[in-house]
Amino acid sequence: MMRFSRSMFVAAAAAQAVFAKPAFMMYFDQWHTTTLPDRSVTAGVNYVITAFAQSDIFNSGTWYQPFKPVTEVRALFDDGVKVCMAIGGWGDTSGFGVGAATEASRATFARNVAQTLDNLGYDCVDVDWEYPGGNGEDYKQKPNDQKVQEIETYPLLLQAIKAAIGDRELSIAVPGRLEDMIAFTPEKVPLINETVDHVNVMTYDLMNRRMSTTEHHTSIKGSLSSIDTYIQRGMSPSKLILGFAFYAKWFTTQPGVQCTTPTGCATAVLEGADGSDTGLSGAVTFEVANYNTDPAFADAMQKGRTDAEAGGMWYWDAGEGVYWTWDSAELIARKFREVVAARGLGGVMAWSLAQDSHDWSHLKAMQAGVAGMQ
Repeated sequence: MMRFSRSMFVAAAAAQAVFAKPAFMMYFDQWHTTTLPDRSVTAGVNYVITAFAQSDIFNSGTWYQPFKPVTEVRALFDDGVKVCMAIGGWGDTSGFGVGAATEASRATFARNVAQTLDNLGYDCVDVDWEYPGGNGEDYKQKPNDQKVQEIETYPLLLQAIKAAIGDRELSIAVPGRLEDMIAFTPEKVPLINETVDHVNVMTYDLMNRRMSTTEHHTSIKGSLSSIDTYIQRGMSPSKLILGFAFYAKWFTTQPGVQCTTPTGCATAVLEGADGSDTGLSGAVTFEVANYNTDPAFADAMQKGRTDAEAGGMWYWDAGEGVYWTWDSAELIARKFREVVAARGLGGVMAWSLAQDSHDWSHLKAMQAGVAGMQ
């Protein structure tokens, strides 16, 4: 493998440091639509991505209907905001696999995507395939060795979609964990890079239930590792979009352990042998209701500690035996300096808009960070 020095990353960042307007992308999901920020809080967001359209729709038709009309979505943001249709999401893989399989299926899928954009008034499309090549929700039912062909067909599907949608923008949501970057090989990344306009890196969920020791689910160190891997493999820094999560994650720790350090504490068994959730881990959004109804979550948010070296928030609840991990407004500001600016990235995105309704502090930190990029 080629070796990359820090000076190479600095040079890449410098080459990409000047852009007219950074991308400030916000996912808007169908499950959180009641408490929404006003336009002073969403000011500056220039892409809103509604989630999700099911991938299997586009193998045979164009009948997708969004949870909110595109015109109503536009009204929540600055004039001129681009509204994008996200396809897929966690657990939605089969439609992509079928759609990507052959030249004919790719043409059908792409044509139907383009027609749906026309029908509904979308400006752009986001492909959220989690994940081509394997390690998705169904990895036990359909092992990775049955998805090897997707490494070849994924870039071809993206090419077909981009050709069909013309001058409208194509973004993709991509994994932050190295283990999940199966389709993003040094051979395929340059092809993907040539095709897409934005690469939304999910630099969160870096700890999941398949792991056995605690780790920050999002951090500066983890984000840099993800971003640097994509740059090493041939992705343009200006196309890379750093991802933020508007939620904390929690993981039950192994009985009898004392978690006195930010990471590296043994967990309970978080996933069954068949890939099922054992119920010993989860996520809690930064919604106002959760601060009012979930005492353990509220306690963690109040007592959280900063791992200054790795750049992540953490708290171990000794009474419950639960490890918490999340991002703070202060660490978001650091990420703009130490990741976005340092690597010359094209912008930022977050999942998801209404999940920060407690005080909108994470969204406001992103808003301030983007303003500082211009």
